[in-house]
Amino acid sequence: MNSLTIIARDSATGRVLEIIGDLDYATAPKLRKAVDGLTLTAGELLVLDLAELNYCDSSGISALLSARSLAIEQGSDVALAAVPANMLRILGIVGLDQVFTIHPDTTTATDHGSVAS
Repeated sequence: MNSLTIIARDSATGRVLEIIGDLDYATAPKLRKAVDGLTLTAGELLVLDLAELNYCDSSGISALLSARSLAIEQGSDVALAAVPANMLRILGIVGLDQVFTIHPDTTTATDHGSVAS
């Protein structure tokens, strides 16, 4: 059975969600639920830390896009941090490396500062 653990914490620029395990058809709803439960304020940055992501299919990518859409609706933005090389390649192939801000690690992402209004 695929498993997904999501650990939420605050940062200086907003919220960080650590996504650990497999993000796929079976587990993507868990990420959507976690993001739906967040209250972001305008200018905040939601960082999705993918350092411990083992696997991501198209359902997982869709959940990441949903997180971005929800954040934008609330006047915030989403950045991806520590994206595994295989997923970075896929994001590049489908052009999502132009949609998401991607940082090498969570520290860099949170040091980046809040989103300009």
